Amino acid sequence: MNCIIIDDEETSRFIIKQLCSQVEELNVSQDFPNAIQAIKFLNKEAIDLIFLDIHMPDFTGFDFIDTLKNPPQVILTTSDKKFALEAFEYDCIVDYLVKPITLPRFLKAIQKVENTPKTTPVIEKTTETLTTNQIEKNELYINIDRRLIKINIPTINLVEAKGDYVLIKTEKQNYTVHSTLKKVEEKLPDDLFLKVHRSYIINIKKIIDIEDNSVLIAKDVVPVSRSNRPELMRRLNLL
Repeated sequence: MNCIIIDDEETSRFIIKQLCSQVEELNVSQDFPNAIQAIKFLNKEAIDLIFLDIHMPDFTGFDFIDTLKNPPQVILTTSDKKFALEAFEYDCIVDYLVKPITLPRFLKAIQKVENTPKTTPVIEKTTETLTTNQIEKNELYINIDRRLIKINIPTINLVEAKGDYVLIKTEKQNYTVHSTLKKVEEKLPDDLFLKVHRSYIINIKKIIDIEDNSVLIAKDVVPVSRSNRPELMRRLNLL
């Protein structure tokens, strides 16, 4: 049974790993100090069980679960007893362990996991089923006020660098995110997006008009640097 541990306290992560080592069926694939790192891992790896702290700097364990479409089984690990009732409103949460966690109590929680039937998520079939990679390619998660918000990548018009932040403009809404243009560029598909200026990345499918050294996207006039103009022209379907 592959599992991961998410806890901002290094000592807590170490203790849970030691407890897991007492159970032959458990394999700790990775441990994380925050939920954002864990989400990146879960986008690529399949996991059977998560040991999850409730109180973390970025957002709570419950916020983390809410970002997952099909969460695996979860055992909450916390020093706070008051969220037990809220915890069991989630079908994926199997048990609630209060720190310090003893081995007998830990083994009891693992027994609950083994006895809980695993449900297979129902996937609606369409005329063309999307692969996992295709789905991931169309989704981008951004951290806004300690919550992860999903953006459909094709709806992004442009990304503008603003000091230590970037402004992501979509068809319906704009988002200001603490990041760099380079990091955002790495997350966007090359066939759809192009950096046309040191401060701008554009969705080439959203171009309305090109004039001199600028492009019009929605209501925004975006400058195009001389060095990036040849690549832009090459990518366009010119008549």
